[in-house]
Amino acid sequence: MWHKVGSSPRTTEDTMTRCRYCNRKLRSARSIALGYGPTCRAKALKEARARVIAQHRPTTVDKAELLIADGGIVPLRGNRVWRVVSTDGTATYKTHAAACTCPAGVRGRATCYHRVAAELMALAA
Repeated sequence: MWHKVGSSPRTTEDTMTRCRYCNRKLRSARSIALGYGPTCRAKALKEARARVIAQHRPTTVDKAELLIADGGIVPLRGNRVWRVVSTDGTATYKTHAAACTCPAGVRGRATCYHRVAAELMALAA
């Protein structure tokens, strides 16, 4: 096999099939598609979830987890935009990790629990 002077004999495929967490070579098609092995994906998700939870008030996180558990959040476009149900169940809003159409999200003084739920759901996807 011939290589250009100064080029590396490693192929782009070799560098693309390494775990983003531990840099080990990935073998399964699913792991290659995700960029992580199963163990490293679980570790990375756990760390990301802990970072999201640490950024928000405990009551907001509790409400977000309850919304997820009740099935009050469904994806609209991939895993970026979500439709969420209000606390009393009478209204629905569109939300994203960066914005929400609920009254609290429109005022923008604090992050609403809909946005926190969207962040957590996006991590799980």
